[in-house]
Order: sequence, then C-alpha cells, then structure tokens
Amino acid sequence: MAPTKKASGRPVTRKATASGSARKATAGKATANGSAKKTTKKTARKTTRLRSSSSSNGYDQHQIQILEGLDAVRKRPGMYIGGTGNDGLHHLVWEIIDNAVDEAAAGYASNIDVTLHKDGSIEVSDDGRGIPIGRKEDGRTALEVVFTELHAGGKFGGGAYSSSGGLHGVGASVVNALSSKLVAEVDRDGATWRMVFLERVPGNYLSSGKFKPTKKLARVRTIPATRSGSRIRFWPDRNLFDPDSRVDYEKVRDHVARVCFLVPGLHVKLDDKRNPGQKPEEFVAAGGLADYVEYLSIGESVTDVLMIQNEATFTEKVPVDNKMTTVTRPCTITVAARWVKGYDTTIVSFVNTIPTPNGGTHVAGFERALSKVANDELLTDTRKLKRLAKSGNDRATPTDIQEGLVAAVKVTFPEPQFRGQTKQELGTPAIQNLVYETVKLGFHDWIEGGGKKTQINALRDKISQAVLNRVATKQQLDARRKAANLGSSGMPDKLADCRRHGPDSELLIVEGNSAAGPAINGRDSETMAVLPLRGKVVNAGKASLKQVVENTEAQALITAIGAGSGRDFDLESCRYGRIIILCDADVDGSHIRCLLLTLIHKHMRPLLDNGMVYAAQPPLFATKVKGEMVYAFDDAERAALSEKHKIGLDKWKRFKGLGEMNVDELAETTLNPETRVLKRMTMGDAEAATKAAKLFDVLMGSDVATRKDYIVSHSAFVDAELLDI
Repeated sequence: MAPTKKASGRPVTRKATASGSARKATAGKATANGSAKKTTKKTARKTTRLRSSSSSNGYDQHQIQILEGLDAVRKRPGMYIGGTGNDGLHHLVWEIIDNAVDEAAAGYASNIDVTLHKDGSIEVSDDGRGIPIGRKEDGRTALEVVFTELHAGGKFGGGAYSSSGGLHGVGASVVNALSSKLVAEVDRDGATWRMVFLERVPGNYLSSGKFKPTKKLARVRTIPATRSGSRIRFWPDRNLFDPDSRVDYEKVRDHVARVCFLVPGLHVKLDDKRNPGQKPEEFVAAGGLADYVEYLSIGESVTDVLMIQNEATFTEKVPVDNKMTTVTRPCTITVAARWVKGYDTTIVSFVNTIPTPNGGTHVAGFERALSKVANDELLTDTRKLKRLAKSGNDRATPTDIQEGLVAAVKVTFPEPQFRGQTKQELGTPAIQNLVYETVKLGFHDWIEGGGKKTQINALRDKISQAVLNRVATKQQLDARRKAANLGSSGMPDKLADCRRHGPDSELLIVEGNSAAGPAINGRDSETMAVLPLRGKVVNAGKASLKQVVENTEAQALITAIGAGSGRDFDLESCRYGRIIILCDADVDGSHIRCLLLTLIHKHMRPLLDNGMVYAAQPPLFATKVKGEMVYAFDDAERAALSEKHKIGLDKWKRFKGLGEMNVDELAETTLNPETRVLKRMTMGDAEAATKAAKLFDVLMGSDVATRKDYIVSHSAFVDAELLDI
C-alpha cells in the first residue's frame, strides 16, 4: 500500500645568469682538433644553481595552497553534491532530511516537517533528540562544529547511531558551505537554542536586526524539559548553482514518501508555501518494503510479494587508535520482491535510510542469487527450453529473470562504505555475499513450498518465455546483419558476371545449369550477368529471416544484387539496372517465378517499387517457314500462325524448357533486347505471386493433412463427389 496521505602547453627552458641573460661559461679557447677545455668547477656550480631556480617556471612554494574550513566545498562542489544543477540542489535537501530520518530510524523521532518557503529557503524540523549544544575542548559548541567542520558528526561509530545514512560527516557542513545563510534551532534542555550562519560565519542577530558574529548560542525561549528536536532552515547560495535550478516539489514528495516505507510508522508532513494553492500533504506507512513494492507495482501480478529477511554479521578491518583492527559488524538484510506481467524491471535499493540509485554490492548479491536459483532450480524441468539445450541457449540471463520484477533491497549496518561522496553506490565488499546467501535461501524456500504452486509455475513460464524471446530476437538480429552483409561479401561461384555494371546492366536468373549454358553463351557479356539457381528458393512469405539468409539460393541472389536486404536494402548499391527472371513455361517454372517474386517483394521491395524486375516471356513453340524461324508463345498463337502459313500443327517443335533451346534460339527469343519479350513486374504481381507461392506449398508440399483440408474445402469447384472423401 502507498503511504497514507492525510491532507597543455610544453614547459619552456630558459638559460639564466645573475643579470637575467645567458652567458657562456668558457675557461679557454678551442684547440686545433676541435676539442674544448673543461669548464671550471666554480662556473659549473654557478650555472647549475641558476638553472634550478623555480622562478623560471612559476611553480614554487607559493603555489601550494591550503583550503581552510569549508572553502574546499565551495571550490569543488561537484565532489560533494555531484554538480551545481538540479541534482546538486536537491542533494542539499536530502542531506538535511536524511539526518532527521536517521533520528527516526534510531527510534528517537516520529515526526518530520519539510517546508519549501517562498524566499527559496528549505526548512526541515524533527522531534528527535536535538543536535548537541555542549562545548567542545576548543570552546566551540557541538552545534557549530557540526555545521562548520568537514568530517564531524555523530555517525562514526561513537554510539550515537548504530547505523545511519551518514558516513563522511560532511552532510550538514556541506549544506552550510553552499548556502548564503543557515539557521539552526535546537529544542533541548528546557530551551530553544539558535545559531545563525551568515556566509558560513556563526553568530546571531541582535534586536536591532544587525548580525553579530559570536560563538555563543542564543537562548530563544523556554520550553518543557521533555521537548526536543531540531529545525534547520537554509538558503542555497544562488551564485553557485545554475540559474534555472529549482527545488522540485514532486521530487521532494517522492523522497519523503519513500523514507516512510523505510522507517515504518514515521510521519512526514510536506508543505510547499511557494504555491498558495498547494495544500500540505502528510505521509505515513506501516508495512515497510512490502508496501513499497506494492506501491511500485504496475499491472497484473504474477506472484505475491515475497519477503526475505535475515540478521547476519561480517568482519572488516578499520582503524582504531591509529591501528587497523578487525571488528564484527551486524547487518540486517530485508528484501521484498514480486513479478508482474509487464516487461519493465524496477529494483530500488537502500543502505540504512539512504537510497542507492546506482546499486552496489547489495544489489549485485541480490541479482546473483536470483540467477543462481532460477537456473538451477526453477527452470530445470521446463519443456519450453529443452530445444535450446543443444545450442547452450537454455540458461536464463539476469535480464530474462528480472523481466517484470519489482523489488526493494535494503541493508542496515554501521559505517557503510560508499563509492563517492554522493552515496549513490554501496562499496562494502562483504555485503555482497551476505545478501547472496540470504536471497538464495529465501528464493529456494519459496520455490520448494513457501510459495503458491500456481504462482511458481506462472513465474517459470514467464522467465522461460523471456529466454525464448531473447534467443529468437538475437537470431533475427544476427540474420538481419548477415543479410545486410551479403551485398558486400564475395560473389557466388556460380555467377557468370558481366564486365560493366550500372543502370544498363542486367542480371538474368535461370533455372539450373542446363539453362545457364545457352544463356551464358548467347548473352552480351559486357552488360549481362547470368545466375543459375540449382534448387528451390525458400518461400520468403512464410519463412523467418534466419531461414531466408541461410537458404543457398536466396543468399546467392542477395549477394549478386549487392544491395543488402530488408530495412538495410540500399538501391544505390544495386549492381544491376534490371533483374530478369528466365523460367520455363511450365508449372515448376511458374512456382520458381512466384518464389523469386515473393523473396524480392519481402526483402528487396525497392526493386519492384522502381520497376527494375522483369519476367522473360520465352516462346512455347517454334517452326521454320521458308528457312526462317517462327515462334509462338501459346496454343492460340500457334494455331493462328499455322493457318497463316499453311502448315500443320505437327510441324511445330515444343520447347520443354530453356535448356532445350540452342544458343541462337535463346539469344533471339529471350536475350536480344530487340526481339525479346519482357514483362515488367509490379507490386500487384508480387503480391499475387506471394499468394500463389503459399498455394504451391499447400498443393505440392509434404504436409498431407494441410493439402487434404484444402482439397476438401475447395472440392465444390472441382467435383462434387470429392465431398465423400
């Protein structure tokens, strides 16, 4: 449930002397053989001293600077808050809110108020113990030290907090360093105490309104001895932050809502006084991470929320009294997870009360455990993945397992190690194994009986389907890449290529070697290329891309054309201006033509769109009339020519295929641009061919049941007696 809402340059070398100009250190004249006498020791020492002078390069002890107090933060704010944009500005807000949340997580506070004021300031108050106000050995109050010294605070294992979001002790002091003003009020010891930091200088305002620097706290009022808490109000220094940076209400709202899930029972009130129409909102949650996962879940669930909790310990070496000492740390691990029917993955993680958006060792342990148990236990008996076992693709990846996962991972332990000041990623090494063992055992127990069997089976099916989808997608991608690369690979061995390519060149596609011989001998080898097909082209209308690119004949055609395929098809890379299909005038020839058109239609469509695909129309019959060859393309034309030339039908020769034509016949009827007949193929022809190719597969394929169903359903067009089959 959601929280309840109540209302380079190179170095320059200079030669120098006492007068600033170069002098020659010479003790004698050069000898006749070109050698020179040695320079005197005194002069050499002097030259060495002069050359080593640091004033020559501007780098000496005066360039070594020490940044005092908070100057380091203002000099390099990005090191402490991640930047000076919106994220950095919000980081200041999180630091103060999270200090209050630490009080609540330790059991000392139950209420936090967050106010966004009209003047751009942000105020956070809590009813915790209040920041200590006693004096340190140097006379400063603990309150002043907290806001003016880096690496000062109560979260270094001194007993104030068993665990907390803070580690570096720079939170409050960094906020002060990057603010033009900060007011801290503490309710403690029967009074309200105040200290103002104006431009990081501690002091207070006099009754006249003048600011007076001082180390003393101002006693504002008397309060009941039992009342305690802290109120921090700060004005970010707008000179340091980007001009358009602004504290976003929704971001703050999401942050305070989240901390309620992390500290069950904590009550947070959020008030935005910048917007008069915005009413204060109040948040409280009792169910912890389980409620948070429920709140984050979108869509229909596959499983209920799985809760895993464990108390563990680990050891690490830390400096104690300037000596590295092995200490034992307690650690509480809490995990809530569920799967939904969507595909997005949502994993949120926390260390103590601090969100870690970049994950870290705790998330790594969680993901390792899920992968281990899912592959070794959950998916071992699923039939869906058995066909992938031979290729070794039956193992689920973390992405497969986390598809639709909504999870929250929280670890609570003292002095966590973060990677970077902004505390966005946990770096404590030992936590990974602790979380791994905890989640592995909890997930195992859920599969072995702790969870509902229907939900376990549903999760098994979901992950299995994710594996199948990933493998299929990868195969499709590999096939697409292979298809795209076919155009740039070596030409097929069976291609009889032409010498000149371009708009006037042609690729003649013929059936087998018998037709290839006459075509190769009868062509114009300058502009005509011949590609014989030695087998049936795959039916691209029903085959996957992987099946297409693995088909030898389809590969040869795509490679010969040289423009790739699919979305990667590049018409400008096409090696030929015309693609001409030469098939026999029989059923097999029609089938091959349909398959070729289907392949071009689906994977090289721009060829059709630009009118570059043709079908040759070879004659069916031939005879001699007065010593000249006469051709007929069908029975009707043969009959008409027979009557015209007064010859009998038995005088005609019927071509059973292009392979039976001699070279001269094929060249005259099909290859010679002046006498041949070509039909330009259109998109409509290709679509009709696709349907025909499917029908060919039904009527001539190996699937008897499908063919029988088709014949029975279409028997009325053939013979009524077929209905008795």
